[in-house]
Amino acid sequence: MNKKYILKASIVLIIILGCVLVDPIMSNVEKPKYQVVSSEANIEIRKYNPMIIALVEVQGERKEAIRGGFKMLADYIFGNNKSKEDIPMTPPVKQQNSHEISMTAPVMQQKFQENWQISFIMPSEYNIETLPLPNNENISLKELPGKKYIVINFSGVISDQNIALHEEKLKKYILENEMHILSPPIYAFYNPPWTLPFMRRNEIMIEIN
Repeated sequence: MNKKYILKASIVLIIILGCVLVDPIMSNVEKPKYQVVSSEANIEIRKYNPMIIALVEVQGERKEAIRGGFKMLADYIFGNNKSKEDIPMTPPVKQQNSHEISMTAPVMQQKFQENWQISFIMPSEYNIETLPLPNNENISLKELPGKKYIVINFSGVISDQNIALHEEKLKKYILENEMHILSPPIYAFYNPPWTLPFMRRNEIMIEIN
């Protein structure tokens, strides 16, 4: 067998193995709490606890909008806020001028009129009074009450085609079961970009009564 082929195959195998081993660690962040009311295949009805989100509205195509919104929200949680606190850390010792907020999952995207709303769910250790205020005036902090959603879970790349396919399945299920919807679809993405497609957790959520 060609040595160059063996080398390439080995490199690919190492990369895949690395993604498989690292992704669960990198994805192991706080997630919103909910109770499953009912489930059928990859569709669930869930009751979500109240939560706080950091929200920004972005214009443009879906992919560009989530990229821009993610950048602004990540900038906020990784220190660009008004608290200006020093945080003691275990070795190695580091010093920061701003308060850093833990990352949570998922990143959420929703169409609002002609804009996209991109949001991060804030860690449960905070309330609306203790969350650092954003320096970016385009970012708002909102308290959401507990809500009920119907959710479809799927893997694969987050292409427009894959999203549309599962959104159609979810809407068909809602129609067949005569459910009353209260919101447009919300897209939720749980994984870092290097996650292998078959390991991804993607969801489409629609609020119901």
